[in-house]
Amino acid sequence: MLGVVRRGIRKLQFAMIAANIFRLGQWSDFFLLVGTGAVTLTGLVFVAMSLNLRVIAYGPTHRNRAINTLTGLALVFMRCALVLMAAQSHQAIGAELLVVSAISLVVFGRGYARAIATGNGLRLSRIIGGSLVHLTEMVGATLFLLGHRFGLYVAAVGIVVNTCYMITAAWLLVIGSFDQQTV
Repeated sequence: MLGVVRRGIRKLQFAMIAANIFRLGQWSDFFLLVGTGAVTLTGLVFVAMSLNLRVIAYGPTHRNRAINTLTGLALVFMRCALVLMAAQSHQAIGAELLVVSAISLVVFGRGYARAIATGNGLRLSRIIGGSLVHLTEMVGATLFLLGHRFGLYVAAVGIVVNTCYMITAAWLLVIGSFDQQTV
């Protein structure tokens, strides 16, 4: 009987430890910073697009890059906003990060596949790099969902690198549309 009680206590202690692996107070500044940056960059990309609207609207490469950049930044903001919602377990946060990063990967891959199909000079390295960033974040989210604290660190690095990747995409969008206007 004593053995059954001890096993029950160990299971309860494990459940209590697993329930406490996410502490919002330790992460709120990070997600506020990244989410604010993503939404600010989204606004700047809209402004840049409005200045080069004709080139972006008619060029399939630029159009798909614009869609990917805006959607990617909006989904980074969404991930950060979802994590900051109160009273969530690590399972809820891991699931949210996993689902939204999977949606982001699908949008990213679909946009680049469309642009590559038009044959307008996109590099395969961009789609491979972006896919790896998304997959890294998904692996981290899955690990966190399963109760491994370091999974949130992996997912967080993926979110930051993804944001940087979107910044480079926005730069390529602006430079590429400018180059086409000056030709």
